[in-house]
Amino acid sequence: MHGYANPARFLKIAKWLTMPLLVGGLLLSTGAVLWGLFAVPPDRLMGDTVRILFVHVPAAWLGMGGWSAIAIASLMELVWRHPLAAIAARAAAVPGATFTAICLATGSIWGRPTWGTWWVWDGRLTSMLVLLFLYFGYIALSSSLAREGQSSRIAAIFGLVGAINIPIINRSVVWWNSLHQPPSITMGESAIDPVFLWPLLIATLGFSLLFGGVVLARMRAILADIQAEARLRRKALQAEDATS
Repeated sequence: MHGYANPARFLKIAKWLTMPLLVGGLLLSTGAVLWGLFAVPPDRLMGDTVRILFVHVPAAWLGMGGWSAIAIASLMELVWRHPLAAIAARAAAVPGATFTAICLATGSIWGRPTWGTWWVWDGRLTSMLVLLFLYFGYIALSSSLAREGQSSRIAAIFGLVGAINIPIINRSVVWWNSLHQPPSITMGESAIDPVFLWPLLIATLGFSLLFGGVVLARMRAILADIQAEARLRRKALQAEDATS
């Protein structure tokens, strides 16, 4: 694991991996969404509104997956002091928040014709909204710490504590009476018809590749900023020494 902690080695790998992830994810997700929009038949109960499934479900998965990545990176930073862990957590926060917002927006659009309302304060929707606020808090905290040059351990602790919300989101439709439908995909089982399941799985894979590509691109950008700032500091010190 620590073999990839060297920024130069990481950048070398990330440089050739970023573009294939972005292009592959864009092609798969676009193809799957078009498949769901134009080739999949209407659902017998939900009709054409079921087509939002191919964006809503991957967005929900990646909203939770993004915070899971933050929690894992935070644990690596606190326990193993992995040099790139804090950067990975910061890089995952913005795309994770974006997918969480997409999940909430598409869920509301889906809920209006299905439930007759844009929003209900049930367990699943409320815990997902809490996740979005957690993302906002983490982004603000980690950005502030980085800007002030302070330790990122406080943000790492926040990332681990916030992970408590992930199992709550996952199990909310089981623990509480909810308008939201129960889990359709569980370990080794699926209640979704294969005509919907295959494009859904491909869309999830495509959006996951996009997420990975964006995280790598953001990690490269953060590292470039850190290296540029370090060079400016060195030049400032050299100029100060020359004048003294």
